[in-house]
Amino acid sequence: MTHFDVVINGAGMTGAVLALGLSALRRTDGSALNIAVIEAAPPDFEAHPGFDARSIALAWHSRELLDQLGLWERLAPLATPITHIQVSDQGHFGQVQMNASEYRVPALGYVVELNPVGQALYRQMAACHNIRLLCPEQIRDFRQHQDHIVLTLAGGNELSGSLLVAADGSRSVVRRQLGLASRQLDYGQSAVIANIQAAEPPRGRAFERFTKEGPIALLPMSADRCSLVWCASTARAEAIMALDDEDFLRQLQREFGYRLGHLQRTGVRHCYPLVLDEVERPWHHRLVLVGNAAHLLHPIAGQGFNLGLRDVAALVATLRQALAEEQDIGSYPVLSAYGKTRQPDQAAVVGLTTALALLFSNDNPALAAGRNLGLMAMAACQSWKDQLAWRAMGKR
Repeated sequence: MTHFDVVINGAGMTGAVLALGLSALRRTDGSALNIAVIEAAPPDFEAHPGFDARSIALAWHSRELLDQLGLWERLAPLATPITHIQVSDQGHFGQVQMNASEYRVPALGYVVELNPVGQALYRQMAACHNIRLLCPEQIRDFRQHQDHIVLTLAGGNELSGSLLVAADGSRSVVRRQLGLASRQLDYGQSAVIANIQAAEPPRGRAFERFTKEGPIALLPMSADRCSLVWCASTARAEAIMALDDEDFLRQLQREFGYRLGHLQRTGVRHCYPLVLDEVERPWHHRLVLVGNAAHLLHPIAGQGFNLGLRDVAALVATLRQALAEEQDIGSYPVLSAYGKTRQPDQAAVVGLTTALALLFSNDNPALAAGRNLGLMAMAACQSWKDQLAWRAMGKR
């Protein structure tokens, strides 16, 4: 049976960044960690999603973390900078404008398309001498022992590891087998996502507009496109999905306005339900959950992947220290120390996104008036606006 120091289930962005971050660590004798990455989907280098490429937002702090992990230089050419953010409330005057120049940074954040970034990370893992890619492959089951963990793969092979990391998303196979306690909240909303082209190019501008049923976000992408996340009640989202392209753009125009002129084109639409799903203690004996496997958030304010990336950076730092002190990297004290360092940040982001989702997703007159006044006050008070901007950039 082949033994690995770390086995990572999932080679999406979270799992790939973790694998590459860990590949640079060394023991006190100079030897590298032996890492296995298991991924169910085969790499598809022939896929060219073009206009319909899916994307995610990276906060400025996430760019700093990727730089620290030695990955930003490779990803920078694939990123579209966000230099301006406008936050507004439909039907009210209150709005907040944030510019990167105010905070002496080149961008408040970035938008990256998953397909080209995924290919770049996969090629980098494939070229790394101490990362073994098992793809396509899946975990059938696993057994935790005192000093190791044994995994049986769908193909019948077995392997062992000192540490198993679940980076396999909200439908995590590892999490499901463990049956860990979680906190869940159904927001009664769904998100419609698509790529949009408007008459006026976004030129680094991002928009977050609150409506009575949920927020609408338009983020700048390459080739003068915008990435749309339209949150609405589940029934409304289903109705939006049923529209033809012309009616869809017409309704979106009515909700979003003409900040980018006429909306001219939409790509393929996708819809998924919005729920909070947070594991109360995302670590176990020789096992850690990171990213969406640990905490699935409402997309308001775009915090999901950025929180997961901070998980990854903290886990790399924890294992670096454990190796320096010649500790067992999969031992419960090491993993518990990691978990406790992450709990305050995770609790704060979960609380923030949940409060925003509930506050800015209803037509209660008192709440609508209060949030409008809040936006106006934030626009007038620089220190309040600074707090919002730093949070948007992933800082605290």
